[in-house]
Amino acid sequence: MKCKEIRWKSQTNRAIMGTRPKGQSPLTETSQIKNEKSMQHMKKEQTDAFRRRLFSVIEVGNDGDFISRAYDLVNTLSIVINLIISIALTFDGVEQQYGKILLSVESVTYLFFAVDFILRVYTAKYLYRGLPEARAVFRYIFSFSGMVDLLSFLPYYLPVFFPAGLVAFRMFRVVRIFRLFRINVYYDSLNVITEVIVSKRQQLLSSVFIILVLMMASSLCMYSLEHEAQPEVFQNAFSGIWWSVSTLLTVGYGDIYPITTVGKIFSIIITFLGVGMVAIPTGIISAGFVDQYSRVKHLSEYGNESEIHFIKVALRETDEWCGKRIRDLELPRGVLVAAIRRREGVVVPRGDVVLEERDVLVLGAESFKDDRHIDLKEVTLYGKNPWIDTYIKDLDISRKTIIVMIKRQDKVLIPRGDLLLMEGDKVVLYTQRYVRDAERIQV
Repeated sequence: MKCKEIRWKSQTNRAIMGTRPKGQSPLTETSQIKNEKSMQHMKKEQTDAFRRRLFSVIEVGNDGDFISRAYDLVNTLSIVINLIISIALTFDGVEQQYGKILLSVESVTYLFFAVDFILRVYTAKYLYRGLPEARAVFRYIFSFSGMVDLLSFLPYYLPVFFPAGLVAFRMFRVVRIFRLFRINVYYDSLNVITEVIVSKRQQLLSSVFIILVLMMASSLCMYSLEHEAQPEVFQNAFSGIWWSVSTLLTVGYGDIYPITTVGKIFSIIITFLGVGMVAIPTGIISAGFVDQYSRVKHLSEYGNESEIHFIKVALRETDEWCGKRIRDLELPRGVLVAAIRRREGVVVPRGDVVLEERDVLVLGAESFKDDRHIDLKEVTLYGKNPWIDTYIKDLDISRKTIIVMIKRQDKVLIPRGDLLLMEGDKVVLYTQRYVRDAERIQV
């Protein structure tokens, strides 16, 4: 009876725990689970590496990345070709002779726009780092560039599913012209326009506000002066607004104009004021261009004349700067990020660039213009040096001696107290005492 009870418990435990193949131990099962997890982790890392590479290709490339630059060129050509075909198809002769060819090429450009949008959604989490993937995708789709990317191809395919709305969908195709703004990203010379407008936005808004006030005041005055003389022309205040717009911003279309003496005199005054008011935004933008190019020229001359020091810093996964944008780095005053070497290319250090693991940052700083220097000494640990196999906290050194860093082969180590010194290490220290066989370093 006891044997049967033991056998029944054994069968019950096997039923609960699950059957195990004959000859397989629990240790083997654990190793299989670890191997499966390791394989899944490797696949995830490969997928992430592929997505990061894909993101670097579809975003603005650099001169060293041929594939990225080729993608930028194809993107630009697709935008230009699509718009040229849209204009060409409005001519009857061109549509009759080359309509099929042009429509076929146009369909290819729309297909490229659709694939480009899908790739940008797929890599959105690398565009908005720090956000969950779902939020990053949502933020991209409803951003200005995301909406333009979506509407640049969606109206072309919607009539296939909704034939009744063909005319309405064709109207939305006009949005594709906004893809021209993507070309602005690829060329730094065009970015100057955006920088000037952003830097002078307060002055531009003030001048536009003055123009609007002058426009409203002149339209109401002209309506009061001319309504009785020509009620069919100046029917309401909107007629006065149309006259003020055509007078202030152009030379007038001739469809509406004053006929009374007082109205003509007032129109002359408004015309002179309009020339001055419209010239204000033009002068602001022109001055902004001059300031921008003067600043660039000054920086280039300054860089040639002054002594600037550069250092390279390689980011590791544990560094705090990984995943941060350049504008969020708390750099000391006078220190700037001159360039970023990412894999085989060089990334321009704009403020919205997110730093990644293994990036090599080139930091620049102006040299001090005083005569005081800090003299450091470098000691290489060889032979019977008593510091070999000794922890830094156990070194018998003066209080005025400071160990700055430890150079071990190709690595630079922080001199913590629990760091064990080894033969071949180079110890850089600051001290006023004499150190035998030490090389002098002047900073």
